[in-house]
Amino acid sequence: MSNQAASTPAALKHTPLNATHRELSAKMVDFGGWDMPVNYGSQIEEHHAVRTGCGLFDVSHMLPLDIRGANVRPFLRRLVANNVDKLQVSGKALYSCMLNEAGGVIDDLIIYFMDESWFRLVVNAGTAEKDLAWMEKMNAEWGMGLTLTPRRDLAMIAIQGPAATPALNNALPGVDSITAHLKPFNAAAMGEMFIARTGYTGEDGYEVMVLAKSAPFFWKALMEAGGKPIGLGARDTLRLEAGMNLYGQDMDETASPLESGLAWTVDMKTARDFVGRAALEKSEITKQLVGLLLLDKGVLRGHQKVLTKHGEGEITSGTFSPTMQQSIALARIPLGIAPGEEVEVEIRDKKLKAKVVKYPFVRNGKILIS
Repeated sequence: MSNQAASTPAALKHTPLNATHRELSAKMVDFGGWDMPVNYGSQIEEHHAVRTGCGLFDVSHMLPLDIRGANVRPFLRRLVANNVDKLQVSGKALYSCMLNEAGGVIDDLIIYFMDESWFRLVVNAGTAEKDLAWMEKMNAEWGMGLTLTPRRDLAMIAIQGPAATPALNNALPGVDSITAHLKPFNAAAMGEMFIARTGYTGEDGYEVMVLAKSAPFFWKALMEAGGKPIGLGARDTLRLEAGMNLYGQDMDETASPLESGLAWTVDMKTARDFVGRAALEKSEITKQLVGLLLLDKGVLRGHQKVLTKHGEGEITSGTFSPTMQQSIALARIPLGIAPGEEVEVEIRDKKLKAKVVKYPFVRNGKILIS
């Protein structure tokens, strides 16, 4: 979900697992101002490890944010485009966009309902300060009287893949009493530990928050239980195969969620007003987000021009798929182009053929595109 931005090495932020990554000889890069592992050796092997076994990701650069008070639900009803009234069972999660008045996406985030006076949000690393400032502004303007607490005292580790559950159970004896009953897109709190059955890979798995000081021990226990460290390189190819948007590429403040494949996260059926709704209702939708499968030889990348019978579009995210052994992409193109139709992608001075497909490309280890 996270955006990247350049910064000076001296200004890089470190997660609680930074020393652990260096002990494992990870290749470290500047990722949105954070010193993060891009791989630990072979990015391709790391990708396959998640699809076939269990991969471990340090996602502590993302920000858990606790919102507490009597008016949390009314606040979130107005703040985000999806409807938090869908959250009625403790631990249930909801994916949503937070919009500006023009209907652009400030950020995409996950909201966990714990009780009527406590909701936990997880926001992207590159937008965390902007998000917090926006929420505090709305909190004050609307007179909600809420307390917003950034939880930088927590680390977050994603455990992803078909073997994620046994790895987590072995690393934390007794946690099987929770994992056995935890459904996808639900979470459970155990003191300061927070276990969510969510992820960004298209595989089963968990995102677990622990106190920062405990993170290195937990990481090592997960490795001993069979988890393989995975860098941001494989995280990107995995999420793209799974057809999951990346903030800053597939949507941002200049893009409507209705043109970014996120209409399913925007609740327009109820009369509930929310920031950006009026703009969305007035907007003319002319583009759609689609999947592309390259038919010629080459590699699809972001910002490449897409030529269609109804005009030009642009690739938002592109990569070579290790699972499919083909180049794939998400692209924002004009309406009226259906799955199965061919388009052309401009790569340098060549026009290469690509087929429009319905994403996701891969889920739960299975290729969904023929």
